[in-house]
Amino acid sequence: MNTSTDQKTLNLTLAVNQPPVLTDIVDPSSVPQEDALSLPNLLKAAGDSFRLDILRVLSEDSFGVLELCRIFATKQSGMSHHLKVLTNAGLLSTRREGNSIFYRRAYWLPESPLANLKQALFASIDHLPISESVQIQLHELERERSLASQQFFAENAHKFREQQDLIASYSVYAEHMAQLLNNTPLRSWNLALEVGPGEGEFLPVLALKFAQVVALDSSAEMLQKSREHIQKVRDTQQHNLRAVEFIHGDTHILAVKKVLADCIVVNMVLHHTPSPADIFQDLSKSLAPGGALLICDLCRHEQAWAREACGDLWQGFEPQDFSRWAEAATLIEGQSVYFALRNGFQIQLRQFFKPANFS
Repeated sequence: MNTSTDQKTLNLTLAVNQPPVLTDIVDPSSVPQEDALSLPNLLKAAGDSFRLDILRVLSEDSFGVLELCRIFATKQSGMSHHLKVLTNAGLLSTRREGNSIFYRRAYWLPESPLANLKQALFASIDHLPISESVQIQLHELERERSLASQQFFAENAHKFREQQDLIASYSVYAEHMAQLLNNTPLRSWNLALEVGPGEGEFLPVLALKFAQVVALDSSAEMLQKSREHIQKVRDTQQHNLRAVEFIHGDTHILAVKKVLADCIVVNMVLHHTPSPADIFQDLSKSLAPGGALLICDLCRHEQAWAREACGDLWQGFEPQDFSRWAEAATLIEGQSVYFALRNGFQIQLRQFFKPANFS
């Protein structure tokens, strides 16, 4: 591992044509004393190529210390030192997931005097290549997280509703999501995709509005429950439902299946997925220009029991998590709705659009 300030650091140009001087990024007259004192820590933290690698990997995901040690094949003591330096410099923040501490890139207020410098730094880091060995470890970690989630639902599909009701039953958010869908201006109502439909309760809502509906789930057991629910609705309620196509797999398979949806719905799914940021990327590619991505999920919470009881990989999300991942996936933010439940959990409904002129 090359830890010297090598060509990688020198390549951190902050502009394409003429690199700005420091005063173009930070106005000395506007920097309070405490921020001026933190500037050396920020520059020192970014002056090590290994720490740049860490920041690069944390671009769209969060990892624990041991996971980062595995990714970079390094000792925990050394990794902990680098994480401390980056955290003290305001470049990383931590969040607790059960008994583990996960690191991710820090957020900052736009009016922060060092915000422009940090933004320019992160933008430059995001253009650095990721080594093949690191990519292999990243893919392996994602695979293990995904398998853990799939195993949970395979073993607990028979009590899905009971576990769902511990946090937020379908009835709690169904009306809100249906209303958000009705208020979403779409260029076309041809094809809708629901990712992780659970027991399939929202599929009839989509099948009454769209000419075609696709249901995607990585759990074969849950996909079968969705099939059974659709058939039950057809048999008992005699609704004129459009045909629903069921696909077993994760969001990576959408490109293979050449799914191009006018609307994608993701209800209470992302906190079960190994890499939510990757989901945004996959779904953006499967969204038609002018199409909408509608998401319902948990706000950030501290109820660690949900990880074991409900198979949650993440304890909800900060609103800016979704905003940042959507922006990185070339999506435009629309409406947002937030509401609290009596059990202490909070729900966020988010709306994002693929630019109509996207090509």
